[in-house]
Amino acid sequence: MNGHLRTPGIDRLLMLAVVGLLVLGTLLVWSATYHRTDLTGGDSSAYLKKQLVNVCIGLVLMVVVMATDHRWVRIVAPLVYLASIGGLVLVLTSGTTINGSRSWIDVGGMSIQPSEFAKLAVVIGMALLVAERAEGRRARVGAVEVVAMLVIASVPAALIMLQPDLGTLLVLSATVFGVLAVAGAPRRWLALLAAAGAAAAVGAFAGHLLKPYQVDRFLAFTNPNLDPRGAGYNTEQARIAVGNGGLLGQGLFHGSQTQAGFVPEQHTDFVFTVAGEELGLVGAGLLIALLAIVIWRALAISSLSTDVFGRVAAAGIACWFGFQAFQNIGMCLGIMPVTGVPLPFVSYGGSSMFAGLLAVGLLQNIHLRATASLPTRYARPVRHAPASAR
Repeated sequence: MNGHLRTPGIDRLLMLAVVGLLVLGTLLVWSATYHRTDLTGGDSSAYLKKQLVNVCIGLVLMVVVMATDHRWVRIVAPLVYLASIGGLVLVLTSGTTINGSRSWIDVGGMSIQPSEFAKLAVVIGMALLVAERAEGRRARVGAVEVVAMLVIASVPAALIMLQPDLGTLLVLSATVFGVLAVAGAPRRWLALLAAAGAAAAVGAFAGHLLKPYQVDRFLAFTNPNLDPRGAGYNTEQARIAVGNGGLLGQGLFHGSQTQAGFVPEQHTDFVFTVAGEELGLVGAGLLIALLAIVIWRALAISSLSTDVFGRVAAAGIACWFGFQAFQNIGMCLGIMPVTGVPLPFVSYGGSSMFAGLLAVGLLQNIHLRATASLPTRYARPVRHAPASAR
C-alpha cells in the first residue's frame, strides 16, 4: 500500500474552523466595544479581556469532553440534563431580567444563561434515549420513542417559554425537529409536529400570549418602517451597517455605524453587522464559510459515527448550530425577526461560548471513537523492508 493515509485522531478541519471563528469573533467584539465608554467604563480593552477569558475557559471544557471516555459521556448525560433543568428553574425563581427576559443567573460576578446549556442537554438526552432503545434491539423509532423524546424536550422548552426567551425556544424547536428526523421518526409525526408548531405560533400571536415587545418585533420584521425609532430601530440600523461595508469593508475599528454605537447590542446579538460593515462582503462571507464548515463537519462526523448515540448527537449539534447561525445572521439582514440569539463562537458571552465549545468537544469525542474503530485503511500502513535487506 502506497501513500500516507489518514490516521485516527481529531477532526482537524473542524478545529481550524472553530479557531478561525474564535479569533474573528474576538476581534469583532473588540471593535464593537473599543470606543464605547458607556460599556467599557474607560477601558477600551475590557470586553476583549473578558472574551479572551471566555474563550480560554471554553477551550478547556472542550478538551475535557474530548478526552473523556465515551462511556462516561453517556453516564454523565442524564446528570447534564437534570442540571440544565435545575438551572432553568433557578432562573425563574431568582434570575435577572435583561431586555424583558428573565434568562440570567448572577454567579460570582458572572452572568450565566442556563438556556444555552439546555440546547446541548436536550440533544444528548434525546440521543441517549434513541441509543438505549436501539441497543435494546428495537431499532425502529415509533410513537413511543417519539413521545418520550418530546417529553425530554418539552420540560426545558416550557421553562424557557416562561422566561420568556422566544429566540432560544425557536432554536431548540428546530434542533428537536432535526434530531427526530435523523433518529428515524415516521414522516407523519414530523408533518404533525410541523403543523402543530405553526398552529401554536399563530395561536400565541392571535391569543395575545406574547409579550408586547415580542409582538412589536414581529411587526417590525414585516415592516421595518412601521416604527423606525422603536421596535424597527435595530433592524434598520443593522441593515444600514451591513450595507455600508461594500465589498471589502471600511476596515477593522473604522466602521462608521459600529464606532458611533448606532446598532444596539452589537457585540452580542448583532455582531455580524460589525463583520459586514468593517470587513465587507469578503469578511462576512468568510465568517459564513467558517460556520458552514463547522456544520458540514458535524454532519460528516454523524455519518461516520459507528453508534446510534454519536450519530444522533452529532446531527443534533449540526441542526442547533445551523439554525442558530441562520437566525442570527437573518435578523441582521432583515430576513428574520429579531429574537436575540447569539452567533455561535462569535458573539460576546460566556454561556453561549461554553455551550458551543462543549458541543465541539463532544463532536471530537465522537470522531475519535469512530476513526479508532474504522477498518485498516484509516491506519498508517506498515512499511516492510525489501527481501534483499532481510
